[in-house]
Amino acid sequence: MEEATHFVGGEWIAPTSRETIDVVNPANGQLFARIARGNAADIDAAVSAARAAFDGTWGFMSAAEKGRVLYRLSMLVTTHRDELAELEARDTGKPLREARADAAALSRYFEFYAGAADKLHGETLPYQAGYTVLTLREPHGVTGHIVPWNYPMQIFGRSVGASLAAGNACVVKPADDAGMSLLRVAALAVEAGLPPGALNVVTGYGSEAGAALARHPGIDHISFTGSPPTGALVAQMAAEHYAPVTLELGGKSPQILFADADIDAAMPTLMSAILQNAGQTCSAGSRVLIERPIYASLVERLGAAFNALRAGPGQTEADCGPLISAKQRERVAAFIAQAKDDGVRIAGQGTILPDAPEGGFYQVPTLFADVPRTHRLAREEVFGPVLAALPFDDEADAIALANSTPYGLAAGVWTRDGARQLRLARRVRAGQVFINNYGAGGGVELPFGGTGHSGFGREKGFEALYGFTTLKTIAIRHG
Repeated sequence: MEEATHFVGGEWIAPTSRETIDVVNPANGQLFARIARGNAADIDAAVSAARAAFDGTWGFMSAAEKGRVLYRLSMLVTTHRDELAELEARDTGKPLREARADAAALSRYFEFYAGAADKLHGETLPYQAGYTVLTLREPHGVTGHIVPWNYPMQIFGRSVGASLAAGNACVVKPADDAGMSLLRVAALAVEAGLPPGALNVVTGYGSEAGAALARHPGIDHISFTGSPPTGALVAQMAAEHYAPVTLELGGKSPQILFADADIDAAMPTLMSAILQNAGQTCSAGSRVLIERPIYASLVERLGAAFNALRAGPGQTEADCGPLISAKQRERVAAFIAQAKDDGVRIAGQGTILPDAPEGGFYQVPTLFADVPRTHRLAREEVFGPVLAALPFDDEADAIALANSTPYGLAAGVWTRDGARQLRLARRVRAGQVFINNYGAGGGVELPFGGTGHSGFGREKGFEALYGFTTLKTIAIRHG
């Protein structure tokens, strides 16, 4: 059985505790590996290695050469795509086709930030006569990255890729449920020419290794993706040493369909937006808001599509893989059970493939209709393949309903009316609004982040680079 150790300073090191954490395959519930159980001492070693790299070889490397290193890493990820995809599929339970797409996205992140590394410019500012004033964008120093289990490679790429391109050195704490692929990527990074210590990976529990990382006084910036309650704790810990944070948290993202929408075009997206990664996606389109004249017919059509869905192992042609753990399956099942007890109507529900392993953490995709607006199913993040359908009366009602949760991560608007498209885009509270599409194919270039309980700060695109730098103003008086 495979036993993984930490990757610190370019070397594999055993945990200080000598303890490990079992890694379970969500498809069958069986143990397949063990990872190191990191603690504060391991985090301290990783931070020291990162600081040495930042103050040494990595810090003095030119921006152009940093870009070349990231590009070589992008190419190595592409070369090892199948290997990485298999690791991630086994770790998370997601279908292999989705894991391959995640590996491709990881390569694209490094490719994008490789090209951006030497294009992070400052400005000259008009000021008083006799002065020249300029700004510089400088790296924070050592950045910490707490990566969740739902998209390890993708979130690693968009966070670590941007941080390295900005010139920082990184310490990464993957989720204890899914970190195998990231350990492999760390080894590929050294092969690509990243100096030892510029990228370090310490595995372990969030309450131990994750908390130690957030609290560490040697961390100059924290990037966290996960639940709102944990994000609030991370922000509090980082505040103890005045480190800025980027928080990408939950969502209850609406898909808003007006009567003039192209329903044939919308249907595949409505389904994929809730089924991708078994609904375990912060930006999942988990609410479908439908204008009343087409509500009954669209719910019937969605219900038929849900009835045809099959959950099963990721290596099969199942529409939906297992959830990450027994705990997550119990959480999603509790949402469904409560909604049924409260009389909320099930309009469609899939089945589990008959040959799916009994020990797997499967949850059938479920569509609920006529969900009361105040019900928790309409307001809280389920993080599973559960879609809530609600009717609305007019444009103002649609906006009010879309904005009726504490989240604000993403939204989809489906209408042929150009003026309405712009009105909704401006008035719906979300970090991303998609018109007649949703997700835009991953959108490495598109700034991503939310408002309210969905967090703050932006990842992806050049905005992420700005977040991983600090701005310095230099005023020169020359007469």
